[in-house]
Amino acid sequence: MANEFQGRTALVTGASRGIGAASAVALAQAGCAKVLVHYGSAKEGAEETAAAVRAAGAEAVVIGGDLGTEAGIRGFLEELGEEAGRVDILVNNAGSLVERAKLAEMSYELYNRVMDLNVKSVWFLTQAVAAGMAERGWGRVVNLSSIAARNGGGPGATVYAAAKAAVSAMTKGMARELAPRGVRVNAVSPGTVDNDFHARFSTREILDGVVKMTPQGRLSTNEDMAEVIVFLCSEAARNVVGQTIEVNGGAFMI
Repeated sequence: MANEFQGRTALVTGASRGIGAASAVALAQAGCAKVLVHYGSAKEGAEETAAAVRAAGAEAVVIGGDLGTEAGIRGFLEELGEEAGRVDILVNNAGSLVERAKLAEMSYELYNRVMDLNVKSVWFLTQAVAAGMAERGWGRVVNLSSIAARNGGGPGATVYAAAKAAVSAMTKGMARELAPRGVRVNAVSPGTVDNDFHARFSTREILDGVVKMTPQGRLSTNEDMAEVIVFLCSEAARNVVGQTIEVNGGAFMI
């Protein structure tokens, strides 16, 4: 896929670490001319990602914004400004469990933050870039769902799981609306990835248990996800539309 995206501009949200950082670099390596590196709070990590993007031969622009609130989403889009109309590839990666909370523990504030970060940001960022993509007749949107959307998530992750199920559903609706205009929308659904997310929200014992139940015998990596994201943006996936691709080493099979 080298140079397949020559001249293209990509926006990757949540790109200060993990899947987002790996995806930003992978898109640069695949030939994107420019990568917009979004971060929520970890600016230093975003700068490191930007340096890796530049080392891969692409221009990098770092843009901050809290996508966990409506005001933050609006502020980020305002900061993005005219760049939104130039985005060819959007990777809606920003998302988080935020914190585990069972039914009796869930507050309105936490519920709203989980939904805003994982769902509302996906919808309105896609809205912001889709017009320019459609006008050019070429665009790629890849949303990040989760295996939790299929299994309901672990203890205290029900609202997060529901948010990711919403992402998978929105992916279908977006794809149906935008495909006739040359904009392809798909989603990637990671299983358990050995990264910062699970360092924060899982224990080593839980992760070891996942490895034992995974046919491939290992946790997924950020690069596993990034390579599928790049594939979905490529011509090799030209007939893949509105799909949520499960990437989990066989831990969950449809």
